[in-house]
Amino acid sequence: MEGSDRACAEEEDMVCLDESFFINDNYQLTTFTFGSEIVELFCLQSASTDYDLTGQLVWPGAHLMNNYLSVNVHALQGQSIIELGSGVGVTGMLCGKHCREILLTDHKEEVLKVLKKNIELNSPSKTTICADLVAEKLEWGNTDQLSHILERYPAGFDLILGADICFQQASIPLLFDTVERLLRFKGGSHCKFILAYVSRAKTMDALIISEASRHGLQVLEVDGTRSTVGNHEGVIFEMSIH
Repeated sequence: MEGSDRACAEEEDMVCLDESFFINDNYQLTTFTFGSEIVELFCLQSASTDYDLTGQLVWPGAHLMNNYLSVNVHALQGQSIIELGSGVGVTGMLCGKHCREILLTDHKEEVLKVLKKNIELNSPSKTTICADLVAEKLEWGNTDQLSHILERYPAGFDLILGADICFQQASIPLLFDTVERLLRFKGGSHCKFILAYVSRAKTMDALIISEASRHGLQVLEVDGTRSTVGNHEGVIFEMSIH
C-alpha cells in the first residue's frame, strides 16, 4: 500500500469524539453545612477533569471560604459581590442569604449550566436567599466580557470572591488582570478581593504573591484562617489596591 493510501486508511479508522463524550452531568442534590449556614445544590461527587470541568464539584477551598464567611456574615450585609470561578455556586448561594446582589461567573458553558440550575433551585421565592443571583460567563483576561459586566453594574462591586481557583499557573496573571480592573473600577479602598487559597505547590504559592504585587495589590493574610484543608494547607487572603 502506498504511503498516502495508508494514511487515508488510518484516518478512516479514527473515531472522532466531541466534547459531550467526556462530560459527566450526573449531578446529585447535596446539602452542605457551614457553621449555622445550610446550602443545598446540585454538584458532582468527583471531577470531570477532561475539558477543564473542575467547576462541577465543590472543592476544599470553597469549604474554607464558606466556613470563614459563615462567621463573618456581617461583612456581607448590603454588599454587591462578584465571584470569580464560581463553579456550582456553593459560595454564591451562602452569600445570597446576606448580601444585596451577587454575580456568579465561570468560563465553561457546561459549568454555567449547572450554576444556573442551582440559581433556579435557590431562588428567593423558594429559599431564604434574598439577594439578586445572576450568572454570567467571564473568562479571566477577557476585556470584552468584563466590560459587558461593568456596563451592567456601573457602580462596581464591594467584594470580589475567589474560592480555590488557583490551579493552572498560566491563568494566574489573567486572574489578577481581572481582579485589578475590578478593584480600580470601584476605586481605592472601596473594594477588596477575598481569596480562599489552598497550597498545592510552592511555585504557585510564590506566583500568587508576585502577581498580586505586580498588579499593585497589597496582600494580607487574615489572622486565624490558616488551617489544614483536606491534605493541604489553606488560608484566607484579603487583597486591595495599595
